[in-house]
Amino acid sequence: MSRTFLITGVSGGLGRAFAQEALAAGHRVVGTVRDPSQTGAFEALAPGRAVARLLDVTDDHGVTAVVDDVERTVGAIDVLISNAGYGLEGTVEETGMEDARRQFDVNVFGSVAVIKAVLPHMRRRRAGHIFTVSSMAGLTALPGVAFYGASKFAMEGIAGSLAQEVAGFGIRVTSLALGSFRTDWAGRSMVRVARTVPDYDDVFGPIRAARQAKDGNQAGDPARAARAVLQVLDSDKPPVHLVLGSDAVRLVEQGQRQLADDLAAWSDLSASTDFRADD
Repeated sequence: MSRTFLITGVSGGLGRAFAQEALAAGHRVVGTVRDPSQTGAFEALAPGRAVARLLDVTDDHGVTAVVDDVERTVGAIDVLISNAGYGLEGTVEETGMEDARRQFDVNVFGSVAVIKAVLPHMRRRRAGHIFTVSSMAGLTALPGVAFYGASKFAMEGIAGSLAQEVAGFGIRVTSLALGSFRTDWAGRSMVRVARTVPDYDDVFGPIRAARQAKDGNQAGDPARAARAVLQVLDSDKPPVHLVLGSDAVRLVEQGQRQLADDLAAWSDLSASTDFRADD
C-alpha cells in the first residue's frame, strides 16, 4: 500500500535515508529542507513522488502553513517522521544558556510543532503513524551531551504520553532511539561548545576526541535504520520506543540495569515517604 510521508530534515543523514527507502518502496515523500538550493536535488530522487518544501521547524506559523499546504496540494499525510534536529556537545558547566535553549527550540519544540500541526488531520481521519527521531542518549544519560540527551529524554516522554492520548483515534506513535549511525551528526551537524574549564580535560577531552575520530566510521547503517522503520510501519503492534543500533542496545540495557539496581537498593527508603495516618 502506497503512503504519503512527511519527513523533516531530508537534506542528508538519516532524514535522507528515511526518504530514499520510502521512495524505493513506492511511497510518496514530502521532505523539508532549509536551503532552497536543496529542493531540486531532493525532488530528482523520484520525480512526481519526491516533493520538497522549505521549512524551519522553529517557525511555528510556518510549520502549520506547510503541513496544511501539503494536505491540500499533495495529499493526506499518512506517516510523519519528525527528524529535523542537531547535536550539541559540551559539558553542562561549559555550555552557555543560549546554546542550551537553542537545542531545545529545535529538537523539542520544533518537533512538537510539526506533530501538533499534523495531529488534527490524522485525528480527523482516525489514522496515521508518527515517528519521532530520538537517541540512545534519550534513554540513558551520556557524559558530554547533556543538553542533547535531555532534549531526547523530553521527546521520549512526549512520545510515550502522546501514544496513550491518541491510541483511541487509530494513530500510532513510535520514538526511534538511535545509536551511532554513519551520518554527519558527529561532523558538520554537531555544534561543539568551546572548552573553557581545564578541570574537565581528563573527563571530557577523550570523549570529544573519540567522537571526532569515529565520525564517518560509526557502526550503524542509515539505510538499514530506514528499512527498520518501514518494517515497524507495517507491524500490527508497533513499539512506542524502538532502540536501533547495537551500541544503543548495549548502552540502554546498561542504563536500565543501573536504574533497576538503584531502585532495588533504595526501595525501602522510597516507599517510606508515603503519608501514614499513624505518624
